[in-house]
Amino acid sequence: MQGIVKTFDIGDGRSVSIETGRLAKQADGSVVVKMGDTMLLATVVAKKEAADNVDFMPLTVEYREKYASSGRFPGGFFKREARPSDYEVLISRLVDRALRPLFPDDFHAETQVLITLISSDTNILPDALACLAASSALAVSDIPFNGPISEVRVARIDGQFVVNPPMSDVPRADIDMMVAASMDNIMMVEGEMKEGSEDDMIKALQIAHDAIKIQCQAQIELAAQVAKSSPKRTYSHENNDETLRADIKAFCYDKIAAIASKATAKHERSEALEAVVKEFIATLSEEAAAEKAPLIKRYFHDVEKEAVRNVILDKRVRLDGRQLDQIRPIWGEVDYLPAAHGSAIFTRGETQSLTTVTLGSKLDEQVIDGAVIE
Repeated sequence: MQGIVKTFDIGDGRSVSIETGRLAKQADGSVVVKMGDTMLLATVVAKKEAADNVDFMPLTVEYREKYASSGRFPGGFFKREARPSDYEVLISRLVDRALRPLFPDDFHAETQVLITLISSDTNILPDALACLAASSALAVSDIPFNGPISEVRVARIDGQFVVNPPMSDVPRADIDMMVAASMDNIMMVEGEMKEGSEDDMIKALQIAHDAIKIQCQAQIELAAQVAKSSPKRTYSHENNDETLRADIKAFCYDKIAAIASKATAKHERSEALEAVVKEFIATLSEEAAAEKAPLIKRYFHDVEKEAVRNVILDKRVRLDGRQLDQIRPIWGEVDYLPAAHGSAIFTRGETQSLTTVTLGSKLDEQVIDGAVIE
């Protein structure tokens, strides 16, 4: 059976293809992204309706690498694939951070995006293709999504910037970044560099964004050939009460602004805000308060966000009394725990971290096993 295939050049003669309509046809959207011998299968499924009183996006993004993709099986005592490795979790997060902000604010249906490495080229890193695969699966589905987006690795190797460089060249890079973007905006940047300048950073972002625009255009053209992708499904995941929203703003806004204008500790501020909510609920009947509890929580949060933001912007003072260019008090101490091999306390404002380090022997060495990186 022939699927629909869109092929494009990433800019240096290497090509990437996106195929849909052959595998995982029962998913809401599925694609296979191929570059060289590396192939990723991405599927996306979303429930038709949201669960009761859900006011957030229950999105799950999971990236997994099959050992069979490179003709191997797991090492160690258990010859089966178990929980995700740290590498797989980090790639999942790279994709999640780029996708999550682009779902509609009022779309609350449980959604799963699964990306699986099904064929591995030893010199082509699949992580830079994972977000392209995920976004393409959403593009050809009927799930509402304000994309497309994509993600590329941009590295400076021997003085030259390269998009999605071969694995063998990456160790020589002095700039190595993962950039996610839409046609118009850069969504996420993560990476490292060796004392790179601001101009180097800007140039790397420009090169990455130019490459991403090509990939987004390819997704748009692919989706145009898939009947299911347009129009997107209709949904109604929020029940709103505009009268209640207006009442909460009228009753709470000035009180919240007054609390935000005073320099207070976090727990004092939380108690004061909670008292405002209780004061408003006291104006309602018991039946109305119980019935409208989820809406009251959501609307109060929205009013709190607006009031606090306006106070900070208007008065140029943070909630704890600091100026906008003033950092929190910081202190640290080492060797706090006498019996540990090493320990340290780090405190910034009201946030604390107690860290310990333990040195193991050769017998404690962990063997890292992966489908792509050994």
